[in-house]
Parts: sequence; C-alpha cells; structure tokens
Amino acid sequence: MIHPIVAVSCALVLAVILLTGASHKLRAPHRFARQIEDYALLSGAAISWVARALPFVEGLVAILLLVPGLRVWGAAGAGALLALYTAAIAINLWRGRRDIDCGCSGPGLERPLSSALLARNGVLMMMAVLAGLPTGAVALTGFGLFLIGASVAAVLILYTATEGLLTNQPRLKSLSGR
Repeated sequence: MIHPIVAVSCALVLAVILLTGASHKLRAPHRFARQIEDYALLSGAAISWVARALPFVEGLVAILLLVPGLRVWGAAGAGALLALYTAAIAINLWRGRRDIDCGCSGPGLERPLSSALLARNGVLMMMAVLAGLPTGAVALTGFGLFLIGASVAAVLILYTATEGLLTNQPRLKSLSGR
C-alpha cells in the first residue's frame, strides 16, 4: 500500500506529460509521422496508422490516470507506452543511430537520442508503478491536496528544466567547441 498523495501526484504528473505529448503530436502530425519513420521500426502503412492513433492513445491513458477508479488502468497504459518508447530508443541506440530526433519535444525542438532518455523513461515508468499501486484509505483534505499540488508543480518544473537542458545540450556543446 502507498499513501494516496504519492499515487495521485504520480498519476497527475504522468497525465500532464502524456497530454502535452499528445498535443505536440496533434499540432504537427506530419512531423510526428517523419519521426516515427526515422526510427526505422515500422513500414509505410503502419507508420501512418501509428502516427494518427498514438496521440489519442496517449490522451486516453492520461484521462484514465485522472479518474480515481480507473487510475490503475491508466498507470498500466502509461507504463506500457513508456516501455514501448524506451524499447524504440534502446534499439536505435544499439544500432548506433543517435542522430535522429527522439520525438519527445514539441514542434521546433529536436532532441537526438541518448542514454539520458532511457534514464528519464525509467524514472517515469517507476512513477507509473507508484501511480498504480493500491492506496490506503486516507481522506485527501486541505493539506493533503496542497501537498499534491505542490509536489506535482515541483516535479513538473524539474522535468521541464531537465528536458530543456537535455534538448539544448548539443547546442551548448557546439557553442563551447567540444
């Protein structure tokens, strides 16, 4: 059993990340289809189908994470999506293909594949496990809700700052001449 503050906080963080990812994919569907194609794991028709379906799957999983009685299913879906993304990244890193865009940043932001993405996804998968664990029967009132809001905000700020640093790392290396 886990405290509901931890489970709900993890579920909310994952929901925001998944909804943001779905939004990026829906705003630039052709770019997303090219990113899937660059991974070289699917063929023509499958690329198009996955590019159209995946943002809606991410959105559905995010909604499931937000519904108390369905959070376990959302956590399982989030874990499955993250495992799928991690496998695709790992396969391409194993192939030596670090120069392709991971597809995890928004339109206009390219981020090459790296082992840091595997670590990040590992942390997010652990959050999915925590979000799906059974919780104790603790009523969430004023201070508990404040803690959820504060922890979600802090984790999302840390996540966004880390993503920004990792996205800009290749640019920073080129500016410093390394």
